[in-house]
Order: sequence, then structure tokens, then C-alpha cells
Amino acid sequence: MIRRRTLLAAAGGTALGGALATGTARADATIAVNPATTYGKWEGWGTSLAWWANVFGARDDFADLFFTTRSTTYDGASRPGLGLTIARYNLGACSWNSVGDETMTASAGIPSFKQIEGYWQDWNNEDPTSSAWKWTADATQRAALTRATARGATSELFANSPMWWMCLNHNPSGASGGGNNLQSWNHRRHASHLAAVALHAKTDWGVDFATVEAFNEPSSGWWTSTGTQEGCHMDASVQSAVLPYLRSELDKRGLTATRISASDETSYDLARTTWGSFSSTTRALVDRINVHGYQGSGGRRDLLYTDAVTTSGKALWNSEYGDGDGTGLTLASNLLLDFRWLHPTAWVYWQVMDPTAGWGMIKYDASTLTAGAVETKLYVMAQFSRHIRPGMTIVGTGVDYAVAAYDATAKRLVIVAANKATSAQTLTFDLSRFTTVSGGTGGLVPRWNTLTSGGGDLYTSHSDTYLSGKSLAVPFAAGAVQTLQVDGVAL
Repeated sequence: MIRRRTLLAAAGGTALGGALATGTARADATIAVNPATTYGKWEGWGTSLAWWANVFGARDDFADLFFTTRSTTYDGASRPGLGLTIARYNLGACSWNSVGDETMTASAGIPSFKQIEGYWQDWNNEDPTSSAWKWTADATQRAALTRATARGATSELFANSPMWWMCLNHNPSGASGGGNNLQSWNHRRHASHLAAVALHAKTDWGVDFATVEAFNEPSSGWWTSTGTQEGCHMDASVQSAVLPYLRSELDKRGLTATRISASDETSYDLARTTWGSFSSTTRALVDRINVHGYQGSGGRRDLLYTDAVTTSGKALWNSEYGDGDGTGLTLASNLLLDFRWLHPTAWVYWQVMDPTAGWGMIKYDASTLTAGAVETKLYVMAQFSRHIRPGMTIVGTGVDYAVAAYDATAKRLVIVAANKATSAQTLTFDLSRFTTVSGGTGGLVPRWNTLTSGGGDLYTSHSDTYLSGKSLAVPFAAGAVQTLQVDGVAL
């Protein structure tokens, strides 16, 4: 995770979102919510399973806390369920068996909980019913996947690295110099492993992966043999070679409705470079562009949206984001930049639990693997994920510190806004572009508030805010993130 912290820090001062990134105080402002400007139906919020689920995946309290909106007791207190609806399952690259005289070469720097066991453990037999495949592997992460599915989540299958034996140096953390590490004769086999797991999940686990992603930050050069996690550099030419095999391997197993996502590059700008390098034939194989948000407040989100959605007609997700700010204010700031410029239809946090302080919603001890303190970030996430729900339409606000979502059936408008400034301010929301705006009894607008500076509200509900006609003025403390629920709203 050091590489991601470094990348975020380096990106912090770029142009888009500069006011939020730097914390410059803004004056009181009026935001016009415009239902004529829309950015698609919201698909949901999610998390990758991977490492935290490899440790805690069998716990029902965490499944409830992350994948339902029910209040869940953890560490002696009631916590708001995040209501995540997307689980990204990490197909592992490790195994500890011998094939002939060959075994996996493991980096000395990778901890055991980041070593995810894969299923195809002997290259001599591709038949998934043979002893070359170990379907009892990765039991704890699979437990998290099936628990999330039982709670209504959809899922994506992704791989940080091909199986170790598919790698040139048999090291699933990367090549010694960070170059391409997938053997050319295993391009199809990498695709076959993914497709076979997708089919087995459907028939044996009750999990129907909506999408499959064969790569993870593949163009980045930090995947080396001394790395601290699974990873594999695959340049755009390798990606272009693998994608046709992935479509073919899915189709021949009857998984014709399973879509392909690519390429999970680490930044918005690198995603544009990779996508721009693909031929029209390769692009046609990709149903959705996945990007990671580790460029922080930097990068041309707007140009990636144009390339992906406007020009290419593809769906677009921020499929992985993380930062080390446990207050959650950086999360809120960068998420709101995504809503303003990237316009994804889903947003996925990397690890909801993490040993490094600030990176997860809940911290755990890497040496004892015991769960620990709740970060304020969990409550900030709840401000968004509990209220902007799948099926709602994201509507324009014209600013990068507030997002609005509309539920036409419920006639409900949800607004989430953040005050990154160092002083209090009042934000006024102009709702005059809607035909009807009545609110609750007497014009009541329920609100929820989290003070990221500490010492106050943590996703605390309030019933003290009222409409004035079609206008809503809301005071924001410095560092506050608030959610507003305006009922009785019609187009």
C-alpha cells in the first residue's frame, strides 16, 4: 500500500478539485440542482474482498455491517450498516503444492494474509473436476462472498496475478524488474482459470459473477518479485492478447451473459492511455471500463468519461479506491470529484478493513489478525452509501463538493455535500428546477451529519432543517459531511 499512499500524495495539488484538495475556505454558496442534467442510473457501492475477507470472511457481524443497512453491534456499540451491494472477489495466485520439481517462489515481503490460494494448482490437467484443481481453497474469502451474495450483493471476479505457475519466474508478486510476467503460452490458461471459476461459482456456490476482470493495475511497474502483495505487470499488448481468450473461454462454458471489464489501471490518466492503445476489435470485447482512483484529486477524470462513455459507449466504474485518511474527509472529497467529473455508475472501496491506520473503515492488527477500532471514515461512507441507492438517477449540481440523486418512484431527492474548508459555511440548495418540492411535514428535511474533525456527530440524524419554498439552506461546520433527504419532489 506504500505505492498508493505515494501516488495520492503526489497527485494532491493538481487542478481539478483544487479547492477541496487544499482545504481553501469557500464563502457561503448556492448550488442549483438540475434534474435536466443526468449521469445514468446508480448501480451501487462495493468493496473488494481479498485480504480482509481472507481473515474475517466467516463473520456474520461484518457481513451485516458492510452488506446491509441494518444497525449492527460491533465493539460494544451500534454501527450503521453501509448497505454495500457489490463484492469484488479476488481469484488467488498462490498454492503450496509441488508440480514435478517446481514450486511457487514467494516474495519475502508478502504477509500470509495477502497470499490468496488459487484453484488450478497443477498445469498438467485443465479439467476442473480433476485433482489438479482444489475447490476447497480460499475458504474464508469465499465465505465472505457467499455471505455478501445472500445479503443481495452482486459480484465481480478479478485477479491480481495469474497463478504462480503461469508467471515467468513463478512469483505471483511480479517479475524481478517489474516487467511482463505472464508467460505467453499461458495467455489462454489465465483466461481459462477465470472462466472455470466463474462457472463453478455459479453451479456450486450460488454466485453468478456479473463481470470478470483479468487484470489489476497491469500497466504499472511496481509489481516486482520483492513486493508485498500479488501482482503482475501486463502491458497493453499482453492485455489485448488475453481479452479474446477470456471472451472465448466464458462463451464455451455457456457464460455468454457474463460481461468483461478492463483494465483496472491505477489512475484516470493511465486508464485513458491503455484504452487509447486498444484496437477497435479489442475495445469491442470490453463491456465496462474499470479504473482505480489512486490519482486522488489529480488526473483528467473528465477526459476519461468522454473517452469511455461519450465516445465509446461503455459503462464506467471506479472499481477501487483507498486512502490513508481515517477521518473520511479525503474519501468524501475525492468521491465528490468523481461524481462531478468522472461520472461512474458504481464506486468500490478497496479494503473496508485494513491493518494500516486510516486505510480501512475498521482497523485490524496484522500480527494477531484481531479486529480493532472503527475509523470515522465508516460514518462518512454511510453518508453516501446508505442514501444514494441502486436505481436512483444521479443529477447535476455543477459543483465538486455536492452530489444529488433522485428516486422518481419515491419522489425523493438525496443530496450529499462536504465542507472541506477550514471554517463553517452555509450551503443553500436551489431546487426550483423541480416542479414540486414539499418535503416532509411542514417542509421538514431529515439530515445526517458527520464531523470529520472529531468530537461530535458520527452519522447522527437531525430533524431540524426545513424548506423555504424550493430552497434549502444548511449550515456546515468545518470538515462536515452531511446528507439531506428531500421528500415530495417531482419533476
